[in-house]
Amino acid sequence: MRQVGLRSIGRWAAAVVLFTCVASSVGFYVQRPVQAQDGSKGLKDGIKPPIEEFEKYLSNSVLSGSFTMDGQPLNKLEEERYEIKSAKKLEGDDNLWEIKTRIKYGNKDLTVPVVVNLEWVGRTPMIVLDSVTIPGMGTFSARVVFHDRKYAGTWKHDNVGGHLFGRVEPAADASKP
Repeated sequence: MRQVGLRSIGRWAAAVVLFTCVASSVGFYVQRPVQAQDGSKGLKDGIKPPIEEFEKYLSNSVLSGSFTMDGQPLNKLEEERYEIKSAKKLEGDDNLWEIKTRIKYGNKDLTVPVVVNLEWVGRTPMIVLDSVTIPGMGTFSARVVFHDRKYAGTWKHDNVGGHLFGRVEPAADASKP
């Protein structure tokens, strides 16, 4: 019975971590913004980050993949699917984004807005979640990187953790075989 409980916690935890991390699932890569000579924030060459393009890319996308749980066999992957309804950079902070994600899990079907921190590692986008408490759900941490329409990373929900990975597709393409 304990293993079933851990698997349920793991599924829900992976779902929460993944939808909070999906903000960085871009199909293009830019450098971390720096202060330009004119005082505006932009890329090292003075070009501003492609915020609108990123919002359009991530909105109406689907993440489909799998997750593992520490201490469990790696050959029994759990499949997941997340529908990203919208992604929007928040005003006044270069790293904060609001992601509205639909999660279907068991008898639950809800769209949840979550604010995430988007960092850049060179030209690779990464979500950093450090001990973020979501009321009624627990405390979550994660590191998830995105490259070439794929994502991979680590997650932790309270004392349970593991790996997650998969692909990012436009919502219209995700329904095709």
